Amino acid sequence: MKLLLIEDEHTLATLLKKGLTKKGYAVDLAFDGEEGLEFFHENDYDLILLDLNLPKINGFALLEIIRQTNQDINILILSAKSETDDVVKGLLEGANDYVTKPFDFPILEARIQSLLRRSFYQKPEIASFDSLTLNVHQNEVKIKDELLSLTLKEYSILRYLTLHQNQITSAETLIEHVWDSEVDLFSNSLKFHLFSLRKKLGEFGEDTPKIETIRGSGYRLISSESIDKGE
Repeated sequence: MKLLLIEDEHTLATLLKKGLTKKGYAVDLAFDGEEGLEFFHENDYDLILLDLNLPKINGFALLEIIRQTNQDINILILSAKSETDDVVKGLLEGANDYVTKPFDFPILEARIQSLLRRSFYQKPEIASFDSLTLNVHQNEVKIKDELLSLTLKEYSILRYLTLHQNQITSAETLIEHVWDSEVDLFSNSLKFHLFSLRKKLGEFGEDTPKIETIRGSGYRLISSESIDKGE
C-alpha cells in the first residue's frame, strides 16, 4: 500500500513516516501543500494523510483540488483539538475520516487500515490467474490451494501483476506502487525481489504462473499454458 503524508511539522512527519514504513507501507512525505500536490499528480496512492494548516496551499484548498481530480482516493485528516469546526468542514468537503493530534500511533494505523478495508470491499475479494489465487482482503496468495509465503514487497509485486494480468507493467510502475519516491530507480532492489519471487513460484512446479521479462518494456504474469505454447 502506498501513502502520501502531507504534514508541515517536520518532527511529527518524520516519526510518522518511519512508523508507517516499519508497518510495511510505502510513504511519500511532503512538508507543504504545493509539494503534496506535485506528489499527488505524479504518483498513484491508496490513501492520503492530510494536515489542514499547511503552508503554500492550505489543506482545504488541496482537498478541493484532489477531489476534483479523484473522487475515490481515501483522505484522512490530521487535526489539532482546536480545529473541530475545520474537521467538520473537511469531512463535508470530501475527507473520509480524521484523527486528532496528539494521537497514539496504533489509533492512526487502525484508522488507515479501516479506510483501506472499505476500499477493498468495493473490489473483488478474490483474483485468480492460472493456479494462483490472491485474496486481497486477507493479503494471502495460494498456489494449487497451498499458501505461498511471501515478504511484504514480494506480495505487493505479485498482487499488482495479478490484478493487472495480461498487461505489461514497467519497472517504474512497479516501483511507484511498491516503494516510496526515495527509492533509486537504478538500484537492484526490484530485480532482487523478482528473483526471489520467481524462485518461490517455481518451487510449486512447472505448471504455475511465471513472471516474464519483456526486454525494454517491463514484466507480466503469464500462465503455464502460454509457456508451453511458446507465446
